[in-house]
Amino acid sequence: MTFLSRLSVLTDEVSQNWDEVLAFVEEHELPYVELRSVWRANVMDMERERLRQLRSTLAERGVKVSGLASPVFKCALDPNRPVERGDTFFASEGTVNDHMDMLKQALEVAGFFEAPGVRIFSFWRERNPELYMDEVAEHLHQAARLAEQAGVMLWLENEPSTNGGYADEVALLAAKVNSPFLRVLWDPGNERYGGKIPFPDGYEQVRSWIGHVHLKDAVYTSEHGGKCVPIGEGEACLEKQLDALERDGYTGLYTVETHFVPDGGTPADGTRRSFSGLRRIWEHA
Repeated sequence: MTFLSRLSVLTDEVSQNWDEVLAFVEEHELPYVELRSVWRANVMDMERERLRQLRSTLAERGVKVSGLASPVFKCALDPNRPVERGDTFFASEGTVNDHMDMLKQALEVAGFFEAPGVRIFSFWRERNPELYMDEVAEHLHQAARLAEQAGVMLWLENEPSTNGGYADEVALLAAKVNSPFLRVLWDPGNERYGGKIPFPDGYEQVRSWIGHVHLKDAVYTSEHGGKCVPIGEGEACLEKQLDALERDGYTGLYTVETHFVPDGGTPADGTRRSFSGLRRIWEHA
C-alpha cells in the first residue's frame, strides 16, 4: 500500500460539522478518517443512531475508520495528588475505574466501525513520573487484556501532559506491558512540542513498538515552550521521519492531527494547509 492510500485525518481537526468533514474528505480523496468528536460531542458518548449516521455516510463514500482517538486514561492515578492536565475533547474526566469502563465503550465503538485500534494515554503526568511507571503499566496491562478479548489494538500516544509523555517513556511502558495488543502511537510533533528531538532520537527509542502514527508539526523554544504549526513549517523532521518509517517497513496508517488554526481562519483552513505541506514533504521523502 502506498503512503497516500494509508492517510487519514482526525475529523474534528476539520470541523464539528459532519457535512463539512465529508466535503473535506472528498476534496482530498482520503481513504480513512479517525474519529474523536463530531457535533461537539465525543463519539463514545453518542447514541447508536448518530453512530449509524456516521458509518453509513462514510460507507457511501468508500471511506473507512482508521481508529478511535479516545481520551481513555486522561485522568489522574490519584485525584489527591497534583498533576498536569490537558484537553479531553468533550469527554468527562472521572476516575481510573471510570476510564476502564470508558475503554470497554471505546472498544465496542471501534468494533462498530470496524476500526483497527483505539488511542489511549498513560494518566495525567505526575511530578515524578518515573515513580509511577509500574502502577501505570499494571493498568495498561489490564487494558491490553480487554483489547485482546475485543480483537482491537490499543495505541499508547506520547503526549507531554501524561506520564508517557515522550518516546523513552512510552517505549518503557510498552515493554513493561509486553502485549501484542498494545503498541505505541508515535507522534513526532508531540515530541517536538514538548522540547524533545523527535528524529532520530525519539524514533530510535520507539521504532520497534510503533503501531500507529499521528502527523503534526511544532516548534519549540525554551522561552515560549511548544507551538503547533502547519506540517512542513516546524521542527518535527517529518521528511526524514516518513522516509525512515517507510524504509523500515512500517505498514500502518498515518493520521493528520494538526492542532493548528490560522489567525482569522478555521480548523479546516489549518488542516488544508497541513495537507499541502505533507504532500510537498512526501514528494521529497
